[in-house]
Amino acid sequence: MKIAKFTFSLFGINTYVVYDPATKDCAIIDPGMFNSEEEEAMDNFIKRNDLKVTAIIDTHLHVDHAVGVQFAKRKYGAPLLAHQADEFLGDRIQQQAQMFGMREKTEDVKIDRYLLPGEVIKIGDGELKVIHVPGHSPGSVALYDAKDGFVITGDALFSGSVGRTDLPGGDMRTLISSIKNGLLSLPDSTVVYPGHGPATTIGQERHSNPYL
Repeated sequence: MKIAKFTFSLFGINTYVVYDPATKDCAIIDPGMFNSEEEEAMDNFIKRNDLKVTAIIDTHLHVDHAVGVQFAKRKYGAPLLAHQADEFLGDRIQQQAQMFGMREKTEDVKIDRYLLPGEVIKIGDGELKVIHVPGHSPGSVALYDAKDGFVITGDALFSGSVGRTDLPGGDMRTLISSIKNGLLSLPDSTVVYPGHGPATTIGQERHSNPYL
């Protein structure tokens, strides 16, 4: 599969489109489109590549990763997939926005299908395996493409850092355990696409991340 990266909103959220170039099926992951210009950028990419959105996937349901969910659902008619443990966060998107001083209109979101640890999401002929990595939020997941050698980690693991744990449901001990058991077991060559900032690799983080 191929992966395209967009960086949206004041939060600098990385939104990804993962797609099978043969079938044209795709998934929008962590839709952070914050305004009409960002929505247009996403839609132009979908149209230009003649893609069909079959799923909207959230690695977790903090507002920066979910602010574009309702636009994507209305525009493409695709279901939202996320872990059930983050459902309470989806119910509080507007409350989260207020906490961060966001005055723009936001909408709470409902999960259409719960993701289960170890399940495989089909995108055309490609596959993303769900890895549960709680700690940043209770329902945080990573999405692993073994064939193409990449993992989308949300806000669990960054280049040289890890996710914050001072938000509701966060726990640093749980997060570090999740990363070590769920992510560092992947091959060193696996490219890490995080929720913010630049890409890295599992090997790089295993050997030099000060939090690990």
